[in-house]
Parts: sequence; structure tokens; C-alpha cells
Amino acid sequence: MTVTVGMFQGPEGLGPEPDVARNLAAIDAAATRAAAAGAQILVTPEMSVSGYDIGTAARDLARPRGGEYHAALAGIAGRHDIAVVAGYPELDDGTVFNAVTVVGPDGAELAHYRKTHLFGDLDRTMFAPGGELPVLFDLGGLRCGLLICYDVEFPEAVRAQADAGTDLLLIPTGLMEPFGRIAEQVVPVRAFESQLYIAYTNHCGRETSLEYCGLSTAAGPDGEVVARAGRDEELLVFTADPEALREARIANTYLRDRRTDLY
Repeated sequence: MTVTVGMFQGPEGLGPEPDVARNLAAIDAAATRAAAAGAQILVTPEMSVSGYDIGTAARDLARPRGGEYHAALAGIAGRHDIAVVAGYPELDDGTVFNAVTVVGPDGAELAHYRKTHLFGDLDRTMFAPGGELPVLFDLGGLRCGLLICYDVEFPEAVRAQADAGTDLLLIPTGLMEPFGRIAEQVVPVRAFESQLYIAYTNHCGRETSLEYCGLSTAAGPDGEVVARAGRDEELLVFTADPEALREARIANTYLRDRRTDLY
């Protein structure tokens, strides 16, 4: 069966002071619209609960896995009968991770992932790197995987998902200027070379020192862009089709033709 995915690019108007209540309200509103459009899952940007470029507030706002942020997201998922993918700073025994969680409509955690490739001082001064890849869960008959932002720029990370059987790769991101080429060029290539769907979901507008690119992108296993946002707040909806995956994997033999004896 197909899986319909909502991708929330936003919210606009992020400021230097993080506002968790405002961000959760924006996710709730996006879930309302995504569910109305038939989506079974909503993907939101990197650290969508807290904001991303928030400096030392990331530690102040860090919460344990399964805690109050999970409860808030479970309420949203339950109200709208939709799975929700959202990021936040995770606190674990005094260590903070850039994390993303997937909460099902019944409130259960479907998956949890910590960013493995940290980007510059923005990440490294605040977060420890995650140590698990790939992270997978099942939805509607498709195998889904998680990465965060910079992770997709490493082909090995996406290929690890493909080797694990991922059909639909969900990537919350905080892509900033001048790196729009990642959304426009790299994401479709990653989908093509590893034969899977990618939903790469970005912030928009300005937050503290960052001007976000927007350009949230959904790409199919044939490398074609199936949905792309502009620069402003937007909700994208697309459908991942297992038949398209099957056809693309017959036509493209990259995975079968690799010389894993050499590399």
C-alpha cells in the first residue's frame, strides 16, 4: 500500500528566544492540515520542538527521551490520527543529543534517532554525536528510516539505510544559506543512487544567525523531485508508492552491481 507523507516547512518568524509552546502549536496546526490531506505521517524540521539555532538554550531546553516533549507530540498525533516526526535536544545522563522521535497515533514511540554527523561549531559545542545507524521503523507496509540534516551529505549514511531495506527516508533538516544545492542537487541524487524515497524537511526564514533555505524536497527512487517547497512556510504532501520503488529497483542496478569485495 502507498504511504502519504506531509512535510511541514516552518514555522516562519523564529526569533532569538526559543518558544516551545509556539513551535508545538505550529506542529499541531500542520498536523491538522496534513491529516486533512490524507497523510499518515508528518515530518517536521530539525529540532522543530525547540528551534535549532538557539545556542546554550539547547541545554536548558533538553529533556529526556519519552518525557514532556513526547507527551506533547503524542497528544498531537492522537488528536489527528497521524504519526509525527519531530526533533528536540535530548538529555541523557547529563549529555545532550540532537535527536528526532517518531510518535504514532496511539502515542507509542515508533523510532528514535540521534544525529550522527555533527555540523560545525553549531552542533559540536552543544551536542554529542549519536552512535546508532541505521534506525528503522515500519509504516503502512513501507520500511522507514531516519537521518538528520548533515547526515544526508554522507553517501555512506544513506547507503546504510538502503542496505537495511529502507524504502522511505525521513530527514528533518536545518539547511541554511548558502547551501541550497544540498536540497536541489544532493537529495535527489541520494534517492536515485540508493533507490529509495527521501523526505527532506527544512525550516524557513531567519533564526538568530541563520537564514534558512527552505526548499524542502521529496525525491523518488528514480531521482525525480516529487515535491519541493519555496522559501516560505509551506506544507508539502506526496505519496510514496511501493510499485514505483519496485520498478526503479529493476531499472537501476546500482545496489546489485556494487563490488563489495573491493570496498
